[in-house]
Amino acid sequence: MHSPIATYLTETLESVASDTSGELANYIPELAAVDPDKLAASIAMVDGEQYAAGDSDVEFTIQSISKPFVYALALADRGYDDVLAKVGVEPSGEPFNELSLEDGSGKPLNPMINAGAITTHSLVGPPGATQGERMERVISGLSAFAGRRLSVNERVYESELEHAHRNYAIAHMLRGHGILTGDPTVAVQGYTRQCSLMVTVKDLALMAATLANYGVHPVTGEQVVPKTVVRQVLSVMFTCGMYNAAGDWATQVGVPAKSGVGGGIIGAVPGQLGVATFSPRLDGHGNSVRGVELFEQFSDDMGMHVMNVPTVARSALRANYQIGSGDESMRLIQLQGRIRFAGVERVIREIVEAPMEGSKVALDVTRVYAVDEVAQSMLLELMRRLRNDGYKVYLIDNDETITNTDALRSMGVKVLTNPTAVTSAESDAERVAEADAEEAAEAAALEALNALDSAKAEQPEASETE
Repeated sequence: MHSPIATYLTETLESVASDTSGELANYIPELAAVDPDKLAASIAMVDGEQYAAGDSDVEFTIQSISKPFVYALALADRGYDDVLAKVGVEPSGEPFNELSLEDGSGKPLNPMINAGAITTHSLVGPPGATQGERMERVISGLSAFAGRRLSVNERVYESELEHAHRNYAIAHMLRGHGILTGDPTVAVQGYTRQCSLMVTVKDLALMAATLANYGVHPVTGEQVVPKTVVRQVLSVMFTCGMYNAAGDWATQVGVPAKSGVGGGIIGAVPGQLGVATFSPRLDGHGNSVRGVELFEQFSDDMGMHVMNVPTVARSALRANYQIGSGDESMRLIQLQGRIRFAGVERVIREIVEAPMEGSKVALDVTRVYAVDEVAQSMLLELMRRLRNDGYKVYLIDNDETITNTDALRSMGVKVLTNPTAVTSAESDAERVAEADAEEAAEAAALEALNALDSAKAEQPEASETE
């Protein structure tokens, strides 16, 4: 059985595919030549499971999405004091390529705008590192976030560098304030090269998931940067990652994020997952039009907004039992707490990946106090697919936690209640057995009535007597 999560991603992409508003980044010739209709999304869980849809294997340049990751490397290499002495953490409220400097000190307001990113690039590696050593540290570091070796698109690099007049001006201003201590030209070259690294939407989702996983890559297990660094980076992404649209993003989407003029956007939900989208057309802020729409929908559907804090942070999956053996054995899944996207994904994976024995599957939601909309849709789709695969499906639900009873009825899912105060595997199994016995008794009674009706119909009519 295929997971319904990939289907959800595909359907969500289809919902925004018709929007052709926005423009390509035409101030960079190579970026102006990309296919504007490309569209992709990927979700990477912090345990390494990944889902993707659309043009998810198409490579594009990372552009400004490199900024939070290079900022993380600078913090790890130089420490907070040295980095914060050169780059602030305040939102600029201005476009990404504005010269936003702090009054008095002359340092860039934050590392997500170009002035801050150029400075941050110069702080990667040990003091005195050569241009080559610094660039290798950047590429190796971002490759560690992605889980594979990334490479530079030389054509994009040359194209951007040829039109980097504004960034050269910014770098010389930074040198004039003493923020940059080296050659401004070298700093711009290095920054432009980091922006020209090629990635896919799946790479970006894993990079975001590494931040969500507190610096540990979900697949390789490498601690790419310290946990304390991640908190700093995510905080700055939340307040500054979407430039002069950061306020709208914080209220509408509500996750730490970063966009790039190549059409990518990443978001990290701490402790849960990383999300990435790709669509090249940009709005007036330099953010992907369809990417923003996708994130707004993901946030609504999945409850990703950081202000949607669950009252009880417990695992959604309480237990997974195989009861009995042979054709009549049963898989029992017990859930608990508030079920959100990350929780239902884990439940679905337990069922999809585990070898299935027997002919029955039971879901116990008696300990669940809330189910988000997308989680309920996923659970219903899971039960539908199990039914289509030939399993008898039981839902043990005392309080109508799954509210779409019409869908349950149409799928042939048997809804049971368990009167036991504290449900257990044994009591759930007994309740299913009772339901099966009741069903069998009803079937037997119906069969007996049908047989009686048939017998009566076959009897000859009695002749009339005088």
